Amino acid sequence: MSVLNQKTINKDITFKGVGLHSGLVVNMTVKPAAPNSGIIFKRIDLKENNIITPNIFNVSSTIFCTTISNEDGVSVSTVEHLMGALYGLGIDNALIEIDNQEVPILDGSAKLFVEAISKTGIKNSDAPIKIVKIQKKIEFIDGNKTISIEPSKISLDIDFELKYENEVIGTQRNSVKVFESDLSDIYNSRTFCLFEDIEKLKEMGLAKGGNLDNAIVVKNNAVLNQDGLRNEKEFVNHKILDCMGDLYLAGYKIIGKIICSQGGHKLTNQLLRKVFQNDENFSLIEITEKHLPNAFINRSHLRSIA
Repeated sequence: MSVLNQKTINKDITFKGVGLHSGLVVNMTVKPAAPNSGIIFKRIDLKENNIITPNIFNVSSTIFCTTISNEDGVSVSTVEHLMGALYGLGIDNALIEIDNQEVPILDGSAKLFVEAISKTGIKNSDAPIKIVKIQKKIEFIDGNKTISIEPSKISLDIDFELKYENEVIGTQRNSVKVFESDLSDIYNSRTFCLFEDIEKLKEMGLAKGGNLDNAIVVKNNAVLNQDGLRNEKEFVNHKILDCMGDLYLAGYKIIGKIICSQGGHKLTNQLLRKVFQNDENFSLIEITEKHLPNAFINRSHLRSIA
């Protein structure tokens, strides 16, 4: 079966944990789904209007996480780590049943999602995948925060820079090719915050479920977590994970090059909204070739569907 065909998981996978911001216990089951279903969230604690489809235009909040909502105002928040895991593993279709408003934070990374999916296995279908191919350079600027996307022939490249005055975090930069690089460090990198920001988050009604088991906390020149960092670029690597998850709200894999400095959920979403506001900026393409070509994207192997 070609790697270019749509994939789902082999069987149900259940997760239980707390929401990082809500502090509420949540049960979530990721289920196999048919080809062309896409990723769908279902709030099983609600009897009606409980389907939420991830989409860049139904992002209702980007304050310290990504929240998506349907037309009836039903939402699911902190979707980015799970979406990043699904993106990186090539899962095109899945039904995610959840009994509360927030995806469980688990250890603060995508590590446990990736391990569970890898253990369960991935099921191929006969349906070809579809991709979004960026045709023109688009950028979005918000003060000193910048993000751009431009055409790429064969991959999704993410080049991310992080700048903090705190000397432990400092300036970090990393670049990955999502379809080619070893993403282990990306998946394993946890969400983080400065110790002095915790009280402010609490006052905003956020981070109610946060602790040293699911987030890195930096105080002055020290990491408070007993085991320290998982990799030397864990801070920027987590930002790349977030970016992957937010990019998957486009609904398909993207072929392009992202360059971002000091960005986050809001900046990524604003960039994608700008991209998809004009059909000249992108093409939605179905891959019809039976085997992966040497260059992942070669127009002789593609059929435009948009």
